[in-house]
Amino acid sequence: MRRVLLVLVSLLLFLPFAQAADNGLIKIKSPYSVAETLDRFEKVVAGKGMTVFARVNHARGATSVDLKLRPTELLIFGNPKVGTLLMQSNQTAAIDLPLKLLAWKDAEGQVWIAYNDPGYLVKRHAITDRDKVVAKMRKALANFAAAATKK
Repeated sequence: MRRVLLVLVSLLLFLPFAQAADNGLIKIKSPYSVAETLDRFEKVVAGKGMTVFARVNHARGATSVDLKLRPTELLIFGNPKVGTLLMQSNQTAAIDLPLKLLAWKDAEGQVWIAYNDPGYLVKRHAITDRDKVVAKMRKALANFAAAATKK
C-alpha cells in the first residue's frame, strides 16, 4: 500500500510537466538542447543497465539530402528482460519495442521529449496480463524523463 501511494504521489508531482495525448505520447518540456537532453537521458538509462541500441539524428539525415529540419533526434533503448514479457503476451508488441525517446526543438525554440506510454502500447496490442510490468515501465520512464529534463 505504501508503495502504491509513493507511485501515485510521484505521478501527481510529475503530471504538471507532462502531457499525454490521445495518441499515447507523453510529452515533456526540456530546458536543455536536443543533444544535451538525449545525452542526459542516455546516461540515465545506461546507468540503469538498459541497452542503448541506436541514436538517430533526423536533422542530419535531412541535411544529407539538402533539406532543413530543426534539431530532431531519436534514442532507441530497452531492456530485453522487460520487453520480452510484453512480446510473450503478444508478439505484435515487437513493432513498438525496443522503446524510443524522441527529442526535438519546436518552431518557438522549445525543446521537448516524447515517448510512448506503456499503457497505450499494451492497449494497442491487447495485452491484459502484464499490469505489474506496465506499472514498472511507466515509473521507470517517468523517472528517466524527469532526470533528463530537470534543471
